[in-house]
Amino acid sequence: MEKRNEKKHYKAAIFDVDGTLLDTTEGVLAAVSYTIKAAGIPEIDRDTLLTFIGPPVQESFMRVYGVTRERAQELATIFRNRYKDYELLKAEPYEGIYEAMDQISQNGVSIAVATYKRQDYAETILRHFGFDRYSDILYGADHENKLKKMDIIKLCLKDMGIDDPADAVMIGDSGHDAEGAKQLGMDFIGVTYGFDFRTGEDVFAYPAIGYADTPAQLCQFFD
Repeated sequence: MEKRNEKKHYKAAIFDVDGTLLDTTEGVLAAVSYTIKAAGIPEIDRDTLLTFIGPPVQESFMRVYGVTRERAQELATIFRNRYKDYELLKAEPYEGIYEAMDQISQNGVSIAVATYKRQDYAETILRHFGFDRYSDILYGADHENKLKKMDIIKLCLKDMGIDDPADAVMIGDSGHDAEGAKQLGMDFIGVTYGFDFRTGEDVFAYPAIGYADTPAQLCQFFD
């Protein structure tokens, strides 16, 4: 692990879900594969399937298939209906994530969750895996994907009563998380055990105070 500053006393830590709290590979890939077959569009290899985890699903269909936003929304509806009814709870908490969140919260840091999962899905999955014991402040995406990551993080900050974004840190595994934090003037910690970032170099392509290769290493950024 590499750090670029000393420990800091943050008032709040905001976590991403996919690739940060939960390994959602099985459920997301199953729902994407179902959507591809149901829509009669060409199948793709596993490496390309994996790129669907994390970003808004509409963006992924547009990027991979070159479809219009309207068609991407139709595909997103098929995906979400399948995911909600059959695949949502096919996920695994990352080893050590509960212990890390316990320690961070015991240090007096308030916790919230900001995710591109749709709000109702996020509430269901986080309750199922017990993350709601750390916070009831959770914001997810809207069905039309009008909210960007910055907007979702901003809603968390408002509910937490954080007036100065510099008092909070965003923790996530992707450029979406890093950009959202940057736009709000927040610190960012990348995790390399998720889906997007693989190395510290990947994280430091964005403004970041450091990265964690395991959930346990997240604790080293908090005093």
